Amino acid sequence: MDLAWSRKGTILIASLLTLGILLTSMFFALQKPVTIAADGKLIQTRVLFSGTVKDILQKNNIELGKMDQVQPSLDSKVKKHTKIVVTRAFQVKVVADGTEKSIYTTPVTAEKAVSLAGFQLGDKDIIKTRAGNLVSTNQEIEVIRVTEQIVSEDQPIPYGDERVDDPTLERGLTRTVKAGKNGIARNTIKITFYNGEEGKREIVSAETVQEPQNRVVAMGSITSVSRGSERLDFREARYMQASAYTYTGFRTATGLTPSVGMAAVDPRVIPLGSRLYIEGYGYARAADTGGAIKGNTVDLFMESYSQCMNWGRRTVKVYVLN
Repeated sequence: MDLAWSRKGTILIASLLTLGILLTSMFFALQKPVTIAADGKLIQTRVLFSGTVKDILQKNNIELGKMDQVQPSLDSKVKKHTKIVVTRAFQVKVVADGTEKSIYTTPVTAEKAVSLAGFQLGDKDIIKTRAGNLVSTNQEIEVIRVTEQIVSEDQPIPYGDERVDDPTLERGLTRTVKAGKNGIARNTIKITFYNGEEGKREIVSAETVQEPQNRVVAMGSITSVSRGSERLDFREARYMQASAYTYTGFRTATGLTPSVGMAAVDPRVIPLGSRLYIEGYGYARAADTGGAIKGNTVDLFMESYSQCMNWGRRTVKVYVLN
C-alpha cells in the first residue's frame, strides 16, 4: 500500500508541476508586447488582456497635455507589437500685422502654425523663419505681408542735336535754327510693398507717348572774314566775356612786361602764344593768365585805369588767328 501511494503521489506532483509550467507558459504567451516612445525614452511593456492605448499610458503613468499627440489614437485597441508614440507640444511664436502670438503645437508646417495662431496668409505673403519642413520648439515665425501696386509714370525722352553747316557763320560759332523738344515715355510700374514699405519697382511695360524733336544747330564754316581793308584768316571764333586790366608791377605768365595788345586767357580754352583779333579792341596775343580767367573769358591790357573802367565788362567776338 505504501509503495502504491508513493507512486500515486509522485505522479500527482509531476502532473501539478506540468500544469503549473503550462499555465505559466500560457500566461506569457497571452501577453502582448507593447513599446511606448515618450519624452525621449523607449518603454517596453506587456499587456495580458486587450485594452486601449489610453489604458496603457495610464498604467505607465504617462500624462498627456492638451495639445500633445498620440499615435495610434487613445481609443485604439492595443495589438501585439503595437508601438505607441507620444509627441509633446511645444511653444512657437508667430508675428504678423504687428501682433505677436505664442501657440503650442506638435511639429507642423510653418503655414499650419500661422493658421493655428489665427492669421491668414495671402497668396504673395512671405513666411520668414529658419530652415526646415516642420517647426520645432521655440521657433519664431514672421509673416511678411506682400502687396503690389501698379502705377504709371511719365519720363522725358531727351532730344538730340541735329547739326547743319552754315556758310554765313564763322567756324566755332553756332546758332539754334530750331529748338528741340523732349519726348514723353510712359512706364507702367509694379511697386512691391513689404509690410507696407516699398521694397522694389519693376517696369512692366513702356510706351512712347510723344516722340522727341531734335534741336537743329547751325555750325559755322567760314574761316576768313574782312575787317575794314584787312582779311582775317582764323582757326575758330568764340563769343567771350571780356574785362580789362592795367599794369600792376608784375610780369605776365609768359615772363613779358604787360603792354597794350596782350590778353590774359584760360590756357585750356586758348593756348598761350595764340594770335587773336578781338572786336572792339583789335589785335592781341594770349600772353597772360589769371585766377579769375576761367572758360570763355578774356582780360585785355589797357594803358590806364580810366580806360579799363570805360571798357567795363562786355561780350566780344574773339578770333583765334592762324
